[in-house]
Amino acid sequence: MPAETRELTDTVVAITGASAGIGAAAARLLLESGARVAVQARRKDRLDGLVSEFGADRVLAVTGDVRDPAAATSLVSAAIDAFGKLDSIVINAGIGMYGGVLDRSDEDLQTMMRTNIEGTVWAARAAVGAFRKAGAGDIVIVASVAGLRGGEDEAVYAATKFAQVGFAGALDREVRTDGIRVTAICPAGVETEFAIGAGRTEGDPSLADYLRPEDVAHAIVTVLEQPRRVRTTQWQLWSMGQGS
Repeated sequence: MPAETRELTDTVVAITGASAGIGAAAARLLLESGARVAVQARRKDRLDGLVSEFGADRVLAVTGDVRDPAAATSLVSAAIDAFGKLDSIVINAGIGMYGGVLDRSDEDLQTMMRTNIEGTVWAARAAVGAFRKAGAGDIVIVASVAGLRGGEDEAVYAATKFAQVGFAGALDREVRTDGIRVTAICPAGVETEFAIGAGRTEGDPSLADYLRPEDVAHAIVTVLEQPRRVRTTQWQLWSMGQGS
């Protein structure tokens, strides 16, 4: 028998950090799977491009900074107002800066910590309230393998990713009985704009061995397609060209 999957047609998914990279790839794949999406980022022009490409009846653009709890509330409420419900949220917004613990400014590190940690907590809090009312929902947090084992010159970045992984695991135990599934997606390096100019160089040949945004988007969609009796709490992804 073919594997049972959950149909995503007409489901509603909110996505943070959807202007590029993994977030944009996830939005496109979900739209191709029949879902409607509410996308959030700071770059309005990028979000408007998705609306133009797929139509305002399928895509809702909500600008906002994930460090602000009001942005999370706005995303969730706007999705419900526009589409009548919210089935899933993909918490993807994040930034990375490589370097030793003393190599970055206080402001840089604070921005990274607030974006990656607070941006995750605020979005999840907003979604949990809506999902509890609905009796079901999915929270997918895009973390990193750096949240499972930190590497050299990424101590603070890894700390933010360990926080995401720990938060996802604890939240899963907190909300499972409410019908809410929580998954941490932990990819290795992905060829995106991530950390360009902050430890990565655009056009670096080594990026050719990295995962593609579409690889992570496929993992996100696969998790959401699982029958409701199944939950995946953590998924690691590595490219064949990357050592683990």
